[in-house]
Amino acid sequence: MKALQIAATGMQAQQLNVEVISHNIANLRTTGYKRMRPEFQDLLYQNIRAPGASSSQSGTTLPSGIQIGLGVKTASTYRIMTQGDVTNTEKDLDIAIRGEGFFQVQLPDGQTAYTRSGAFALDANGQLVTQEGYLVEPSISVPNNARQISISASGEVQVLIDGQTTPQNAGTLELARFVNKAGLEAIGDNLFLETPASGSPTTGTPDADGLGSLLQNFLESSNVNAVSEISDLIAAQRAYEMNAKVISAADEMMQATSNLR
Repeated sequence: MKALQIAATGMQAQQLNVEVISHNIANLRTTGYKRMRPEFQDLLYQNIRAPGASSSQSGTTLPSGIQIGLGVKTASTYRIMTQGDVTNTEKDLDIAIRGEGFFQVQLPDGQTAYTRSGAFALDANGQLVTQEGYLVEPSISVPNNARQISISASGEVQVLIDGQTTPQNAGTLELARFVNKAGLEAIGDNLFLETPASGSPTTGTPDADGLGSLLQNFLESSNVNAVSEISDLIAAQRAYEMNAKVISAADEMMQATSNLR
């Protein structure tokens, strides 16, 4: 009986669905997190009578035929890159992107990673780094005697040195954008890597060429909607229960067939 195997694929799909939802809920307060959504596809079909096949010697054809589906599979876990809310943190080195783009980060192995999280800090050398200590690209260096840091919407970083009244330029932040940003590979720590699916990045100055602007003293929140996720969780649980019910019903039918002896 195929119903057992078909229902099993349904239970596996809904189990993965619940895992994705739980991951979204777990990252409800993660800075710059982008929610994920599983996409499903039906499996192959067994053609008992193929649609359009000949049904008689006179040339008549079947209008629909008989096809039996073999279940469901997970096609992908799609990442939704919509803008999250921005919240005021009152911290000079917290920067939110309002619009398109990613900050560029240099990993220890020399690769460039990308992130929407602008929770930055200064290392012992005065360089702008992530919470994991990875350097932000292009390099921004702040003098030890700087008493004020100002970051404009276009990414220009200016510092005010003790004893001076005129700010000095410490560098300019750049953003990167992708043709298919949902194709980026997530590696944890709020970081993404370029893939063949995402395409090569295009870098530029914030607030220009379609890139977003920067907001100092703000951070972008997760774009997870708690109410929506709970609703999806309930729906996934019900679908899982119905597939489990199919397995129970198929088992009872097989028992009834066996008892005919």
